[in-house]
Amino acid sequence: MTRRALVTGGAGYFGRALVDALQGRGYEVTVFDLTPPPSTSGVTFVRGDIRDRSAVLRAAAGMSVIHHNVAAVPIAKDPSLFEAVNVGGTRNTLDAADAHRVPKTILVSSSAVFGVPQRNPVDASTPTQPCEPYGESKLRAERLASTYVDRGVDVTIIRPRTILGRDRLGIFQILFELVRRGRPVYLLGGGDNRYQFVHADDLADACARAGEQRGPAVYNVGTAGFGTMKDLLLALVRHAGTGSPVRPLPRWPTERVMELASVLRLSPLGPYHSLMYGREMYFDLSPVERALGWRATRSNEEMLVESYDHYIAHRTEILRQGDLSRHRAPIRFGLLRLLELLP
Repeated sequence: MTRRALVTGGAGYFGRALVDALQGRGYEVTVFDLTPPPSTSGVTFVRGDIRDRSAVLRAAAGMSVIHHNVAAVPIAKDPSLFEAVNVGGTRNTLDAADAHRVPKTILVSSSAVFGVPQRNPVDASTPTQPCEPYGESKLRAERLASTYVDRGVDVTIIRPRTILGRDRLGIFQILFELVRRGRPVYLLGGGDNRYQFVHADDLADACARAGEQRGPAVYNVGTAGFGTMKDLLLALVRHAGTGSPVRPLPRWPTERVMELASVLRLSPLGPYHSLMYGREMYFDLSPVERALGWRATRSNEEMLVESYDHYIAHRTEILRQGDLSRHRAPIRFGLLRLLELLP
């Protein structure tokens, strides 16, 4: 029997990794997105906007599973867009799953629903208390999904830590450019906060496995190989060999400046970035490992080095590209150009 998967946002950074994972498991994949994926080999592409309920409804017909990944990300800094895309788009996707009796839907959420956790590791007992508009929208989407579960729609929620891997850009371009030029890179406070990432391929594997599991669930997904932010940046600059020093900045005043620059749109960073860069967050992975037989394959250091090396090898073509997802597109530095002037 043919298994068919719909991937919303399948042309985006993570969506592309998920399409590859699903094809590797024998699925016929349909990508629903505003732009086509770089390669449409073996993929059906449906151009559409997740805010268009009728378009989503048409795309979902005959699917074995829906993987819903479309989201307005923190650097958009637009609460109305968060509501329309992250909440409204989720409603449209779940309506389609319900109407067509799709056996399984995977909703990719965010660790931003936890805000700044009071303790770590984050587990099933950790309260969801987002501290900014993006995280609030993702939590509303999760709560919406719960109402569909009550109606009999099988929905599993996946909350990833920050996603990395080759081709990842967005705000990481700031770090990569500083390191490439041998400029200082900065920590908030002493950099002793333990911070967890997840590789796009590992996350895709978790989502694909969850899509084959019957019954609703919630999984927190990250790498098992992580340490402090300071150790991670030191490892990157050692690898790059450009001489970038790693220096601390006082956390409280720096966070206030970052917040103000974001509000005034002088910086590409959103409220979530200033909130979390100097804070600690990591997941208890035992539930997802036990339930799905899943294991992370890359450490923080491995995935950051991979992302940096890809950027350096393809920098010229990357800076020329347009019409990319937020996580793959070059970024406008704004006020952050001043970092290059600091001693």
